This record gives sequence, structure tokens and C-alpha cells, in this order.
Amino acid sequence: MAESSPSNEPGKTRRTSIDDPPSMSSFSGPLSEKLQCSVCLKVFTDPVSTPCGHNFCKICLNEHWDNSQIYSCPYCKYTFKQRPDLKINTTLREIADPYKKKPPEKTTEVVCDFCEERKLKALKSCLVCQSSYCETHLEPHLRVTRLKKHKLMDPVSNLEDYICQKHERPLDLFCRDDQTIVCLSCTDGDHKNHNTVSLEETELMIQDTQQMIQDRIKKIQDIKHSAEVRHRSTQKDKTACIELIRSIERHQTEQLEMIEEKQKAAEKQKKELIEELEQEITELKMRNIKLQQLSHTEDVIQIYSSLSSLRNSRNWPEISVKTHENLETLRRNLTQLKDTIDEKLDQTKLKWMQQYAVDVTLDPDTAHPNLILSDDGKQVRDGDIRQKLPDKPERFDTYLIVLGKERFSSGRFYFEVQVKGKIKWDLGVARESINRKGHISLSPSHGYWTVELMNENKYYAFDDPHVPLSLRVKPQRVGVFVDYEEGLVSFYDVKSSSHIYSFTAQSFTGKLYPYFSPGLSYGGKNSEPLIITPVMKEHVSSARAASLTGPIR
Repeated sequence: MAESSPSNEPGKTRRTSIDDPPSMSSFSGPLSEKLQCSVCLKVFTDPVSTPCGHNFCKICLNEHWDNSQIYSCPYCKYTFKQRPDLKINTTLREIADPYKKKPPEKTTEVVCDFCEERKLKALKSCLVCQSSYCETHLEPHLRVTRLKKHKLMDPVSNLEDYICQKHERPLDLFCRDDQTIVCLSCTDGDHKNHNTVSLEETELMIQDTQQMIQDRIKKIQDIKHSAEVRHRSTQKDKTACIELIRSIERHQTEQLEMIEEKQKAAEKQKKELIEELEQEITELKMRNIKLQQLSHTEDVIQIYSSLSSLRNSRNWPEISVKTHENLETLRRNLTQLKDTIDEKLDQTKLKWMQQYAVDVTLDPDTAHPNLILSDDGKQVRDGDIRQKLPDKPERFDTYLIVLGKERFSSGRFYFEVQVKGKIKWDLGVARESINRKGHISLSPSHGYWTVELMNENKYYAFDDPHVPLSLRVKPQRVGVFVDYEEGLVSFYDVKSSSHIYSFTAQSFTGKLYPYFSPGLSYGGKNSEPLIITPVMKEHVSSARAASLTGPIR
């Protein structure tokens, strides 16, 4: 080698054999120390990683936990709520296995090869010179330009194990194909075209792998935590829904019982009136016979006495009218009760949905060139003039459509849009993979879940097939609610708390985006913008106070 030390250096025995290049098992030092289990202090065997990011032999960690009442990391002492499920880190095992082929040599104090009388402790070893140096004799390596290029390392007594026995060059590469350490000359011979990396890169690979492990373990914990929270929320939702349904059922039962009691009372009254009427009929017949008898006597006093007794009789036509009115009142009360229950149920649904309100902002990169967006990204209208904008893949080029910036691939979300003063608009959500160029078909099968107002008073839900909607009042503000896992998209008139339409049992895939279309201006008749409005805080607080956290359709 061009810059190696002379062969007659004191304290050195040069190895001249050209056996097979030493394997990685003979390599030890800082890198191998990073591959040691902190429990057994040996190179990893079937390495596993804890959720806190530390690595151990699988058998060492299992034995540690088998002999303990708690599950904690032997290194940092972090305690886990339950015993983690251990999976072997195959990448780390691939790097560590070559180190285990033979035990490391016993560590001895390394002394300087150039001290003549009292040997001082070596500070560094040079792989090129194959010598160890104390602080004084190391000075040329830190000063002379050509020596600065030499590879220094922590002092070791077995420097020959760091040198390729075949080419007498430093073993500073790792062959991933043969799982062994090689020198640069080896890559021109037996290891030509093999996948090799520097030992520094190998160390970085270990660090990157450990970081990836920690990131994925944290992701698993986040998913489990999210699942637990959702499970608890679902159970709470179910309980709340059941209580609401039971409450409504109790109210309906009470009203039906009251109606039945009124019907029984009406039947009883009818029976009593009929009996009383029949009694009067009998009395009248008897009096009629008596009057016929008295009419021949011309006894005025007796005739007047018989006639005056009839004045206490009931006004039967009036009674029959009142009875009919009572039955009609019962019918009206029953209808009003049903309408009241439906109205209260719609109000409860809307308040529950409003607690999932999100902040939505319009995405200018998706907006059709004719659309004008406000600076805060909360309003959109037709500008009648096509602007010169970059034709990006995400931009709609045929229909006046713009999407929200926010995307959702799980959970529930809700937003409200003011549609006051408009004669045409579309609202809803759309899948990320929708077609944005040329002709667009609004339907769930094409990735759109929308409702539309057209011609000022005609409403449609673009389902498969389209559904005409009959609304009691014209909505001024529309609420849009999505439950991703339930496959639900619901639309509500916020002011009247009335249900407009729901897409149910949908199968969502990928990300969903809020969808807006203000419609053409029609010469100013439809110039009012669609406005994304904040959800009223009192609505949200009322929903939470009601403790209704489950999906209601």
C-alpha cells in the first residue's frame, strides 16, 4: 500500500497470509457496540423493539417481563399499560447476525506502537498505517495533509482484523449480498457488482431503521388509541340513541294512553247520552199519550203543566255537534303530536351533527377559471369572465366547481354554507379521484354526493337515480354532515332544523373533499356567493349538553 508504515515498526507483527477476506464477525468497535443487547451485553439475537424505541434480544426481553409484575423497558424504565406484542426487526437482525459468528476478543489496553521506553496509552489506531498512536505520536496525522486522509478509529489491539488479508487495505465496506465486510479492492474481484455500502452508511441505516420502527410503533399506538376512543364513543352513541328512542317511545305511549282514555271517556259519554236520550224519548211518548187524553178535557192548567215539564230537556243538536268537535280535536292533537316529535327529532339530529364542525377553506387550485374566490377562501361566485389561470390537473375546466382544501379519510365532519338569495347552487362532498376535465356526471357511482337547487325552487338529490325533493321552506343555510365509516352524507336546513336528504349505506374509499358550485350568474340573478359560515357556538354547546354522540338518521 502506498502510505502504509514500514514493516519493521516496533511492536508490530505484520500478517502476510492471503486467506479469504475476513468476515464481518471479526469486526468489532463502535458499530458492533450499537448492535449489543443492553440486557445480555451480546450482539442481538432475534432483535425486537419496544414502543419506546429501544432494542433487545427477544428472549432477553421476554425473560425480563416473565419475571416481573410490570412491563417496562429495561433501558429507560418506561412502563407500558399492557405487554407489547413483539415482532422481530428483520433489518436489524440482518445487520447484526454477521457479528455473532465468533465471540469478540477480550478487550485489553492498547498502547502506542512508537513509544520507546514507557509505553503510553494509545489515543487512536490508523487502519492505513496499521499502527496505534498516543497523543504525541498522533500529531502528524492531524497536521500532514496526506496523513489526514488516513482512516482513524478508536484504539484496538487487533488491527489486523480490520485489514483485508488479501489486499492489505482497510475493511471499510459492507457487502449486503454476502453479509461480510470487504475492502475497496474486493469490489473489483470476488464482490464485483455486489451491493456494498460504507460502514458509516450501515450505521446510519441502523439509526434510520430504529427511527422507522419508532415511527411505526407510534402509528400503531395512535391507531389503537383512535380505535379505543371510537369504540367508547360508539358505545356512548348507542346508549344515547337507545335512551332517546326509549324517551320518544315513552312519550308516544303516554300520548296513546291519554288518547285511549279520552276515547273511553267519549264512549262512556256517548252511552250515557244515548241512555238519557232513550229515557227522554220514553217520557215524551208517555206525555204525548197524556196530552192526547187531556186535549179532550180542555183543562188548560193540566195541559200547561205537562208542556212546562218539557223545558228541562237537553238541547240535543248542540250536544251532537260538540261530540263531533271533540273527536276532531283528538285527531288534530294526534297529528300535532306527531309533527312535534318529528321536529324535535330533527333538531336533536342537527345539534348532534354540529359538534363535528370543521373549518373549511376553498382551494383556488381546483377552482374553475370563471369562479371568483374571496381572499379568506370562504366565498365563491361566478365572475362571468374566464381568468387566465394555470391548467393544473386538479382544476375543473368545464363546470363551475371548486373543492375545499381540507380532506377527510375517516371519522365525522360537518360544515355549513349560506345559500341565501340564490336561484342555483350545488353542495356536498366529492372523492379525490373524480374526473375534473370535460363532462362530469354528478352521482355516487362517479364519486359525487350532492344536492342541487335549480330554477329557483326545484331541488334534487343527485343519487342513483336522481331524486326530486319537496321542501316546506326554502333553505337559507345548508348543513352538510359526513360519517365516513357509516357511509352517510346528510343535508339539513339549519334555520328550520329540517332534514333535506341523506345518502346512506355508501362505501367510501380514499379521501373526501367538500364540494361547492355557486352556479352561473344568469345576468346577475344568481350573483350572490356561496358563503362557508362558522357553526354557531350555542348549537355546538347545546349538542354536547344533550349528550347525544351517536349517528341518527
